[in-house]
Amino acid sequence: MRRALVTAAVLALVVPLLSAATATAETTADTTADTTADTTATRTVGRAAPALSVTTRLANLSHPWDVKELPSGSLLITERNPARLTLRTKGGTRRTVVFPTERVWTSGETGLMGLALDRGFWKNRRFYTCSGWQGAGGGHDIRVVAWTLDTAERRATYRKTLLGGLPTTSGRHGGCRLLTTATGELLVGTGDAADEDNPQDKYSLGGKTLRLDPLTGKPSPGNPYIRSSSSKARYVLTYGHRNVQGLAQRADGSLWSVEHGTSRDDEVNRIVKGGNYGWQPGPGYDESRPMTDQSLPGTQLEAKWSSGSPTVATSGATFVSGSRWGDYEGGLFVATLAGTRLLVMTFYSTGKLARVATPPALNGAYGRLRTVTQLRNGDVLVATDGADGSGKILLVRPK
Repeated sequence: MRRALVTAAVLALVVPLLSAATATAETTADTTADTTADTTATRTVGRAAPALSVTTRLANLSHPWDVKELPSGSLLITERNPARLTLRTKGGTRRTVVFPTERVWTSGETGLMGLALDRGFWKNRRFYTCSGWQGAGGGHDIRVVAWTLDTAERRATYRKTLLGGLPTTSGRHGGCRLLTTATGELLVGTGDAADEDNPQDKYSLGGKTLRLDPLTGKPSPGNPYIRSSSSKARYVLTYGHRNVQGLAQRADGSLWSVEHGTSRDDEVNRIVKGGNYGWQPGPGYDESRPMTDQSLPGTQLEAKWSSGSPTVATSGATFVSGSRWGDYEGGLFVATLAGTRLLVMTFYSTGKLARVATPPALNGAYGRLRTVTQLRNGDVLVATDGADGSGKILLVRPK
């Protein structure tokens, strides 16, 4: 590529312009590839979609937001309200992990949300949460925090705040999904806090995907604005988002985000470094504006999938592997809240959408679905977003 020929001295002077050019070049290539996807993409051989068995793994939860499988086989679960960290052992015993819930700020859509394990968890016992946080002076923000879990799996110990200052107002549009990537970096999806200025402002952490080193909390060196004078802009990977609720990585290494729309156009986006995804509400947070507003300056990246009208409130997602999933293998399993169903989206290697399916067993039978996680054995967990103890963790497997 031409930019590889630019000297290091010049790079130091033009990084912001170079990042924008990179996003534009990658976007153009992406769009061009999609137009020929039907003839050049690797196609999935048609196979039967398996019938699914759905059972309850854990019940009596309140707004379960995320769930991860520990090396021991235990399940670690965040409950948004009342900011509770819950553990289910491999043997089925349930307990509340000792955790400073009083430090977590809960309001509306914000509370104890995203959860990720360090790639070295088996050795360092380190995990990460994204939550509302009570400041020492009485204020609040949203923070990404590092913890360690004791070997008895009973107590979480605070280690450090990796990143604070994620914006919040009433608690609306708080984000906040976490993903540990295959290279060990931490990806953070954030909401715009229902503030019209945040999505397009690279000096704000709201309405973004962010990338950082989970051990040090420093921005990833490959981020597009790493040489910015703004410490916040250095964390930004993409911008122009409304409320990122899901993050996933495909087997080919590509990163994807899932986003809440307004009354229309929930989105699934493929993440392109430095990309602008086009959300810019007008004055007074005017939600009549399109989710991807092509009237904005520069290039706006279109979604790989959009719900149209009305929205289904897409949330957590993961790419599912394993041949026993048949026609669903390699698909992006997306939970929906208002839609109360699971969507399985299959994409060509270029990123173009091939098809969308809904397994009958997860079509409206379990209420609002919050997130999806695949276990090491290939089974899938789906969290339902019930309040006041009606939330569940479902175990889903092909029959």
